[in-house]
Amino acid sequence: MNKIKKMTSGVLKVIGAVPMCLFATLLMNSCVDTVLLPDDKTVDEDFWKTKSDVSSMVTGAYYSMLSSSVLDKLMVWSDFRSDELVPVSSPTKVALTEIYAVNIQTTNQYADWGPLYSVINNCNIVLDRAKNVMNIDPSYTEGDYLTDRSQMLALRALCYFYLVRNFRDVPYSSHAYMNSSEKMNIPQSSPDSVLTLCINDLQEAEKTALDPTAFVDWRSKGLINRDAIQAILADIYLWRASINHSTEDYAQCVSYCDKIIESKKTNHIQKPNETILKDYPLSDGQDMFNDLYITQNAEESIFELQFNGVNNSNAAVCQNLYKYSSNSSTTGYMKASTLFGSNAVIYVNNNAGKYSDYRFWQNCFKVDAGAESYDVRKMTTSTQSSSGDPNTRKAYIRDERAYDRFAQNYIFYRLSDIMLMKAEAMTQMAIDDKDVQLRQAFNIVKYINSRSIYQPNLSSDSLKWSYYNTKLSMENLVLNERLRELSFEGKRWYDLMRFNYRRVTGVDYTTTLATQAEEGREFVRNNADMLNLVVRKYTSGGQAAASKMRTEPYLYMPVLQREMDVNPVLKQNPAYSSNEDYTKNY
Repeated sequence: MNKIKKMTSGVLKVIGAVPMCLFATLLMNSCVDTVLLPDDKTVDEDFWKTKSDVSSMVTGAYYSMLSSSVLDKLMVWSDFRSDELVPVSSPTKVALTEIYAVNIQTTNQYADWGPLYSVINNCNIVLDRAKNVMNIDPSYTEGDYLTDRSQMLALRALCYFYLVRNFRDVPYSSHAYMNSSEKMNIPQSSPDSVLTLCINDLQEAEKTALDPTAFVDWRSKGLINRDAIQAILADIYLWRASINHSTEDYAQCVSYCDKIIESKKTNHIQKPNETILKDYPLSDGQDMFNDLYITQNAEESIFELQFNGVNNSNAAVCQNLYKYSSNSSTTGYMKASTLFGSNAVIYVNNNAGKYSDYRFWQNCFKVDAGAESYDVRKMTTSTQSSSGDPNTRKAYIRDERAYDRFAQNYIFYRLSDIMLMKAEAMTQMAIDDKDVQLRQAFNIVKYINSRSIYQPNLSSDSLKWSYYNTKLSMENLVLNERLRELSFEGKRWYDLMRFNYRRVTGVDYTTTLATQAEEGREFVRNNADMLNLVVRKYTSGGQAAASKMRTEPYLYMPVLQREMDVNPVLKQNPAYSSNEDYTKNY
């Protein structure tokens, strides 16, 4: 008997009448099955009759991404595994302790890919059922369907891209599972095949994508439009190019970045208070933090998950993960590493000291006068920093949100990220140190850097071409500028992985790690320079941590043991043993 299962409250077949914010709350509180399938999406013949039915399910797919079980993993996978974040003193969260010690067990909660597969299944359900609604409800037009299809193809591809970057070898399915009793005994596919499917879906989605100007409210950044689809494509091509050392893929990355940049320029409306005619529509440095993280859905943003701080809040993530209290509170498990301390060098560019970079103050709170590590400011504050000299500490006074008012959207892509992707790809495409693409890449980095520098403090330009006129120095400059610009935004670990892959040979993304192990192949050794960057956040034991990440499999998470238990065709990442014979050594 097909019957719609209830969520925590409310019924799916009347969800069209439920306010969006309430629907978000229902989804965030609904139970996610312990394997891959959600328990709240069994749909019967009474549903999928109207345009509003489809709209509610499309909304549901987006809001399933708001779950703390999704977002906390995105933050840990991308930032905590990198050199950006460290545990607070005397950490009590065992799962984070394991990751920090590079002793991840197969029972670690952050090895759970289930929540992302729930989002994927929500997309698959819409893709499976929505088309037939056109035959039932005349108000649901082909244009409506193609727009909904475009968004679901892109959201699914984004989820698979995260899975590949964190697990490498993952099951791929476009089948819509309508109830949790269905078996999903699907083996892992090679990452190359999954990424190819993602690219195909995104290119198909691009054909009927929402125009970036279709909405002027939150939907212009909260729904996946053409700019967002092209951003995901640029990101995937950059990733694949770094692994395969492919000039063609780097060129594809640049092409998609150019499309987004041109779109942003075309749709930019000059503001009365703009002091200069912008080459790129980026906010001035003193306004950037407010535009992106307080007001939110800024012009330079491309795609961000929408929170309102009341009915749908990211407090469950920030409260549990980020330490940001100015007193002795034990709230939070993670804080910024010493890279963001007073002696940090990442903000220093020749004659521009770190104290002249707005981002030095905007990215973190200073704990006390002598502290060498900082609490994360992004995601936690509700107050913009006032204009003027960034050295004026009163302009950056600590002001946190109450836990029930966390309304910080999660930004997936914004324009400066795209510009730096282009600079990275162009640097790699350069044939030699005299290639003009290096200077073009430098100009992009300089533009982003200059907007964040407090100009009256400078005796000369903050960046000089003469210091960065080689391919190697430009690669390092781009990597450092991405750290300055995009810290704590879910980018750093993947930046470091690309850095690593560009320096190693013999990577085979066309076969799974388990297959390589069965064939007796020797795994590719990770690059020492990359490992040294990762472990510089350690005050002690850094080289021991680096030695535990010696080969490619250690860059990825294990398959959760309970997934192995219910799906007999899954193969464990060879870097990890089963829980039964795993020995902790931390």
